[in-house]
Amino acid sequence: MREPVSAATIIVESMLSPSFPQRAPWGTANKLRAWQQEALERYFEAEQRDFLVAATPGAGKTTFALTLAVELMRSGEVNRIIVVAPTEHLKTQWADAAAKVNIRLDPRFRNSHWAPARHYHGAVVTYAQVAAKSSVHRHLTEDAKTLVILDEVHHGGDALSWGDAIRDAYGPAKRRLLLSGTPFRSDTAPIPFVEYHPDESGARISRTDYSYGYGRALADGVVRPVLFHMYAGKMRWRSSSGDELETHLGQDNTKDVTSQAWRTALDPEGEWMPAVLSAADRRLTEIRHHVPDAGGLVLATDQTVARAYAKILHSITGQQPTVVLSDDASASERIEKFSESNARWMVAVRMVSEGVDVPRLAVGVYATSSSTPLFFAQAIGRFVRARRRGEAASVFLPQVPVLMGLANEMDKQRDHALDRQSADDDGLDDSLLESANREEDSSDALTQEFSYQALSSVAHFDRVVFEGQEFGQLAEPGTPEEEEFIGFPGLLEPEHVHELLMQRQTRQSRLREAREASAGPTETTTLPAPLHRTLKEQRQLLNSLVGLYARQKGEPHGAVHAELRRICGGPAVAQATVTQLQSRIEVLRKRVRS
Repeated sequence: MREPVSAATIIVESMLSPSFPQRAPWGTANKLRAWQQEALERYFEAEQRDFLVAATPGAGKTTFALTLAVELMRSGEVNRIIVVAPTEHLKTQWADAAAKVNIRLDPRFRNSHWAPARHYHGAVVTYAQVAAKSSVHRHLTEDAKTLVILDEVHHGGDALSWGDAIRDAYGPAKRRLLLSGTPFRSDTAPIPFVEYHPDESGARISRTDYSYGYGRALADGVVRPVLFHMYAGKMRWRSSSGDELETHLGQDNTKDVTSQAWRTALDPEGEWMPAVLSAADRRLTEIRHHVPDAGGLVLATDQTVARAYAKILHSITGQQPTVVLSDDASASERIEKFSESNARWMVAVRMVSEGVDVPRLAVGVYATSSSTPLFFAQAIGRFVRARRRGEAASVFLPQVPVLMGLANEMDKQRDHALDRQSADDDGLDDSLLESANREEDSSDALTQEFSYQALSSVAHFDRVVFEGQEFGQLAEPGTPEEEEFIGFPGLLEPEHVHELLMQRQTRQSRLREAREASAGPTETTTLPAPLHRTLKEQRQLLNSLVGLYARQKGEPHGAVHAELRRICGGPAVAQATVTQLQSRIEVLRKRVRS
């Protein structure tokens, strides 16, 4: 049995608090967090060639990995370090962090080099680089006693060729450390060097050697609390068949209608995005009263809308946001410059969704239609990195069911399953993320499934989600009721968040009641009618049209209803959603006119 980690490298666990008071630079902590100490001890107790650590973004995986690398090199167990990262930008971050603990890694290593220069301890490469020529990286691994650190190891399963290349290149490694900061993939592509064991049902599930989730990290004060500000609103668009459709985002709709309403909301030409960006900027201003360098990030679907969002932010703030596009050669430089500046906003096309460290990010706008658990966790991970206790993060989301579910399950542990009896329980597919991270020509599936024209969109605040609980009620932008959930303090201890949200919810209700009482019955509002009233009205209208059409054709009412269900789908009238009822109404209107 190997001796525990040296006292020179690790502080005794009994002397550790769950987190350190100030946040060290990326990967350079001069003392360890309790989970890092615990994971190191677990590593040396296990004496395994492969060791998988799953830790929430912002918890300090880099510090843990580099501390382990220092110890293995000190003991002579390894004499070369290879880090495999998802992106070019992360190569530089890893090399900079390693240099602070006296490990020299070459971030500019190319496949034409065959070996790093003698003054380097190793290199940082990307998964794509390894897949392009695995023989170079196998030689690099065999040429020394090598520790391979696979950062965000799920990328190794992106495609069969990538997985095969990773196995070929790093099969000979003396040690392999596998890191993951997000839920695993929802597909069944095996991830190299991950162990799979059967569960109770016989399905093969990945085995994690050490796990440190968001819930525990939040309790330890290692990460920030994240509040999700959900925004709904009235959407109107023209479908590919020429029909004009209208619905309220967040109401009971079919999946297709929700997708189209979601896309309409994200259209920069409508009113929804400017209203949400304005609310997010007001939240950022409130936070900057307490945290002067706090910044905001808008995650956009593609380059065109990213530039449009930047123009909207410029008109709101009077400042030009930083725009980061993945095909821009200066993207890494722009991210680094923004990270070190005091600028308010950055707009990015997904490139900042994984691993990129901008600790001052405190407000986010999720303006993309990607909906996998993997992408969502990576995106939210940009806002949870704590620098000091009391910092909280706010992320603004469209009110759609899949995002509501993900926001409510921030700390859910997802293992990777190789065997699937049925479709993934989330109904999601990580192929969206893979194509998004590699190219932008096709923004994502939602923009390809249908052709349509956005006509108008109106936003309103819906609620705040925190730790699986919901607070607040519908409010129009700019009203005191909305401000209750935008204007709370920028510094907030996690244990006080719930209490404050409850207080704000009570005050919001009082404000609304007082305003409605003073306004009287003539007050107009863009808020939707209660769902039960909308359903009643739609059913009455449908039944009237069915009666009219039945008289014209001389058919029983039941036969007309049955035919409408066959054409439009959905359950009987009593169980149908507003959207399903509207679809049947449109069919009947056309027939009655003809």
